[in-house]
Amino acid sequence: MRCKTLLLPLILLLPGFFIGCSRAKDAPPQNDSIPANNINVILFVGDDIGYEIPTCNGGESYSTPNIDALAQNGMRFTQCYSSPLCSPSRVMLLTGKYNFRNYYEWGVLNRNQVTIGNLLKNNGYKTYYAGKWQLDGGDASIRKFGFDNYLVYLPFLTNGKDAVSRYKSPVLYANGNYLPAKKLKNKYGEDVFTDSVESFILNNKQKNFFVYYAMVLAHHPFSPTPDNVDYAGWDDSRVDHSDTKYFPDMVHYMDKKIGEIVNFLKQTKLDKNTVILYIGDNGSPIGIQSKFNGTIIKGEKSSTTTYGTHVPLIVYWPGKIMPGTVNNNLVSFPDFLPTLAELTHSTISNQFNPIDGLSFYHQLLGDNSGARSSIFCSYLHDTIQDKNPARWVQNTRYKLYDTLLNNYHTPGFYDMQKDIEETKSLSDAFLTPEQEAIKQNFRLVLDSLK
Repeated sequence: MRCKTLLLPLILLLPGFFIGCSRAKDAPPQNDSIPANNINVILFVGDDIGYEIPTCNGGESYSTPNIDALAQNGMRFTQCYSSPLCSPSRVMLLTGKYNFRNYYEWGVLNRNQVTIGNLLKNNGYKTYYAGKWQLDGGDASIRKFGFDNYLVYLPFLTNGKDAVSRYKSPVLYANGNYLPAKKLKNKYGEDVFTDSVESFILNNKQKNFFVYYAMVLAHHPFSPTPDNVDYAGWDDSRVDHSDTKYFPDMVHYMDKKIGEIVNFLKQTKLDKNTVILYIGDNGSPIGIQSKFNGTIIKGEKSSTTTYGTHVPLIVYWPGKIMPGTVNNNLVSFPDFLPTLAELTHSTISNQFNPIDGLSFYHQLLGDNSGARSSIFCSYLHDTIQDKNPARWVQNTRYKLYDTLLNNYHTPGFYDMQKDIEETKSLSDAFLTPEQEAIKQNFRLVLDSLK
């Protein structure tokens, strides 16, 4: 465990930063430091990390040894799909609902919603949120959505602090207040978040805990990490100060922080009782080019195409998941809430309904009988100006866009295997019987979700 002489006191001395909870109770602990009720959960969300980034998926431009190790010792999903942008993706992820039900304003999660945080808190878990919030409402919303403690970037969207640093000398918020700038001067945001996560775990290691770590890496502005010699002279107060040459460094540093937390779990003897999930929130940034299985992939964040929505998903569960398992079944972002409900034996009460997600919990244990046959997405890039969302249904090969006119994609039926950029829809006159049946099934899904 590395030294935290500056960062840990900053976090631990914040008034009321940690609040105790009762010890879990059912099954006996496996060792002195492991709680007795349910498993612990850490959910990492990488910011703007498309499927082609991790080496374990076939990426060739970046160094991701810790993510790769999770895959080698866990389950790697090849067909997880998000919304094209972070805010709608995170609303789906947290609430288990498609966006047309509860996503009305960019960067805002309405307080009439309930989240994974509420789900696990209701089951006796201590809950923690670290990293990018960008869902508005500050302390009141974070606590309303079930998180006991937190350290976040962008707690509000309308207070003039939107365009501030998340990296060097970050502007961070906890317990209803911004942390003193002088305490964070020249510190690196992801370092502070990682230290706070470890502190939370240390203070709750004999309880059941859930950590939602919405990492700020590797979002624009692209800038050097502390491992780069350019870091000392970098001025992160200039929000337009950005250079794509630093993107590989940022990806590697994200991976490094994940590895530090995994090692911390091992040191505290919590690794055998903790499920770790890693996902990206949408496709890689525009302007980023990555080598993937011998092909150059352009980042298409904000686009409804595969490269805008295809993201990594890795689940690590020692002793339960067969190491090195590759799962080719479809996963959609609303699926995480019901999956974590099953995994933690948490009850989805009526206040969560309707839930659009389909649990993939049993797939983690080798049972694929309940896998999705298709996924649906409703996408509004601009919730103020745009009237109609792009709506589509897809499987691993075909995608059908609704006939509703929108600003994002031409309606039609596409073969993504032969036309991954979706440039030309398939003509009805030339569809095979199999393609016609798939299209009709997709149409039924679209008609049922309005």
